[in-house]
Amino acid sequence: MPEPVRRNQRYMPGLDGLRALAVLAVIAYHLGLGWAPGGLLGVGVFFTLSGYLITDLLLAQLARRGGIRLGRFWLARARRLLPALFLMLTVTVAWVTVFGPHQPSDFRDAVLSAAFYVNNWWLVFHDVSYFADFGPEMPINHLWSLAVEEQFYIVWPFLLLLGVRLVRETPRASGVRPRLAATTAGLAVASAIAMAVLYEPSLDPSRVYYGTDTRACELLAGAALAMVWPSRRLKADVAPGARRTLDGLGVAGLVVIALMVWRTDQFSSFLYQGGFALLALATVLVVAALAHPASRLGVALGWAPLRWLGVRSYGIYLWHFPIITLTTPDGAPGNDLLRDALQTAAIIAVAALSWRFVEEPIRHGALGRIWRQVRAGTWRPQAMPRYGWAAATGVVAVFLAAGAGMAGVGVADESTVPGSESESRTVRLTPVQAAAARLAAQEAAGSSCRAVIHLGDSTSEGLTSSNYLPNPADRIDSQYARVGANEQHFEISGARSIVETYEGEPNAYDVAMGWQGEGFEGCWVLALGTNDSANAYVAPDTDAKVRIDRMMEAVEGEPALWVNVRSLVEAGPYAKQNMQLWDEALLEACERYPNMRIFDWASAVRDDWFIEDGIHFTTPGYRARSRMIADALAEAFPGAGGYERCVVKAADRPI
Repeated sequence: MPEPVRRNQRYMPGLDGLRALAVLAVIAYHLGLGWAPGGLLGVGVFFTLSGYLITDLLLAQLARRGGIRLGRFWLARARRLLPALFLMLTVTVAWVTVFGPHQPSDFRDAVLSAAFYVNNWWLVFHDVSYFADFGPEMPINHLWSLAVEEQFYIVWPFLLLLGVRLVRETPRASGVRPRLAATTAGLAVASAIAMAVLYEPSLDPSRVYYGTDTRACELLAGAALAMVWPSRRLKADVAPGARRTLDGLGVAGLVVIALMVWRTDQFSSFLYQGGFALLALATVLVVAALAHPASRLGVALGWAPLRWLGVRSYGIYLWHFPIITLTTPDGAPGNDLLRDALQTAAIIAVAALSWRFVEEPIRHGALGRIWRQVRAGTWRPQAMPRYGWAAATGVVAVFLAAGAGMAGVGVADESTVPGSESESRTVRLTPVQAAAARLAAQEAAGSSCRAVIHLGDSTSEGLTSSNYLPNPADRIDSQYARVGANEQHFEISGARSIVETYEGEPNAYDVAMGWQGEGFEGCWVLALGTNDSANAYVAPDTDAKVRIDRMMEAVEGEPALWVNVRSLVEAGPYAKQNMQLWDEALLEACERYPNMRIFDWASAVRDDWFIEDGIHFTTPGYRARSRMIADALAEAFPGAGGYERCVVKAADRPI
């Protein structure tokens, strides 16, 4: 988050107000408030504001001293940023170690990446996805933006000095550097173009959302503004018309930001195809107005409560996400006004304490003073107040718990996490098992399908998992054998869809074509659609009809049982309404393909069978899903023949 102005800059209270609005938008977004689906754009506002303030500060040093004191610059950044970050990481690790929820094994790596400000690239390289990450989010996933800013703080002074040397111009008396600003703006445009080129509407946008290169546009836009709008040279004495123009442009920028927060979300293609550049431009207009001493908008946004929040915005941003994720009960549906209010109050209170007792003292040299006293032998523990020993004991306990967490205590067993693995296997029964299966199949009328390929996404992983289904009889292979399908092939992979690929795994179409190339003859169970619904929402050019037709082409006329889909998610790509559109498309397709049937899982699944993500299932849910899919296969393609209806309903029998 951008830092308060320094002594080389004039104090601009309106910018604190802008910080407050930006961080409140981010909180609203992570609380899931419906009026702020684009609240994540508050981070983009911070980026542009940071670009302006840091460049303005560096250019002021350059003008006064003829150079930039990099050591002092970076030390000031470290004092300002590191203590609060390390405090938050320590408390968060201690919390999840003692109270949970247990985190995956790579949580410790994520913590280290955050501490070294490379978390954004760690998320990219570990494929942390908006679209495929169904489980609870890590409580530190928001630190990607701090990594982007810190990388800017490290690299930008060198680039700025290089630009000053290479771009030949004499700064004007006002401090304006138009050629350097134009060059910087060109780099911002190049970053926006890189985002648009790398973005693919049908694929996950994490790479372009997290990337320093693709998000540099917002930072560089603020930097370019600083080159033509130096805060130290702006004068309050301007003509009334100029003041009105200044305020008008600032208000226009605020309106654009507000509309984008209200009308876009993280899945909007518009954002990645120029939307973030528009956000940067709108923020430039607002910052230009607020930085000017003649602006009445600056006075309005410099309102004391907003200013108070803005000064503490760094701590508020640090603490908001862990507090929200760690205090929201598992499976809590939608928004709860009381919970949202309490979480917001807790965020502000913890940030205020961090500011009062950690950030401000250290920023003003508290650690240095203590160290000097220790070296001089003048520091005495007796100087601590009575309550200080209790506080010190608590601090030690927190550090011990955090250390235990970093050593591996409280790490979740990833085999219990849906979507954690990809599975492709073939099950062949022994002669005794096959004979027993045939007998059971005859008793149950059985299916004409003697061989079956089960092609599924992460909603099928629990069907074969001993963690979810410890009794082998409950698993899908035993259930298929029960209805006579003795040859079974399982092609199950988290995040699988028909068109897109994920983490190098083949898509469903390619898997099916591979089996056809091997001459497979038998039935298909297609437990797909969850990810296809989401991807069709993001990329309407590959809608449900296109995807279903493509899959039916791959099965080449063989019997195909589709398992339709349902979720409890209220908004976004995985929203229940998108699943309903997919199910409607399946019904339309079933009229066109005589070899196609649909198992109506959406009508059979109960709400209490879903885990907290609203997409995957509990052990009772997977037990029921396993049995029902096998029963539906037997009913859809019975051994005696004769079933003509498209839709197979779940058998009405006890679970």
